[in-house]
Parts: sequence; structure tokens; C-alpha cells
Amino acid sequence: QVQLVESGGGLVQPGGSLRLSCAASGSISSISNMAWYRQPPGKQRELVALITSGSKTDYAGSVKGRFTISRDNAKNTAYLQMNNVKPEDTAIYYCSMNVRTLSTALTAYWGQGTQVTVSS
Repeated sequence: QVQLVESGGGLVQPGGSLRLSCAASGSISSISNMAWYRQPPGKQRELVALITSGSKTDYAGSVKGRFTISRDNAKNTAYLQMNNVKPEDTAIYYCSMNVRTLSTALTAYWGQGTQVTVSS
């Protein structure tokens, strides 16, 4: 069993910064892609940023230049550095990882989500 636990969400003023973390635990053999998604109020979930096992990154156009995704393989952890945040960044942020365990093939796992609210 693999669990993903997000942290770092909260209330931030426009133009401020926030850093989200997502730590995976369990009988993990390897992790390929790590990603952050978000679901704004009343809208569908969307991909925010992705990082491959080779540390190649990709971003949604709306966050490019403001958000940075990174990973610490030794800690099985993904990060999302959010700078110059805007009210439209308000959403529940979810992390997702493609994980191979000792007994299962590559499987997508999701965290429980963390609320980010951008407001003055």
C-alpha cells in the first residue's frame, strides 16, 4: 500500500509565495512521474506541473514562470514552489505519482488534496 500525504497549503495574499510538499510512503521500488493537479471551485481538475524520473518538467501555461516543480528521490517527495500567486490559483491541489512497489506494477496514486486560497 502506498500513501501520498500533501502539506503546505493555506491562505496567501496575491503576489505571495507558498511551497507545497507531497511525501510518498510504503513499499516503494521506484517512482516515475510526479505531478501536481488542482481543482478550482466549480471546475474540473487540471494538470499544473509534471516532473519525470529524469527531472524533465512541464507546466500549464497559466503557471509557467511562476511555479516550479521539483523532486527529492531519496525522500520520495515532490514539491511545488508557487510564486507570485494570483486569486485564480485558488484551488484544492492534489499530487499524483506513478509508483512501482515490491508487489505491483506501475500504478497511479493520489494524495488527499490541500487547499490553497489566494486572497487579500
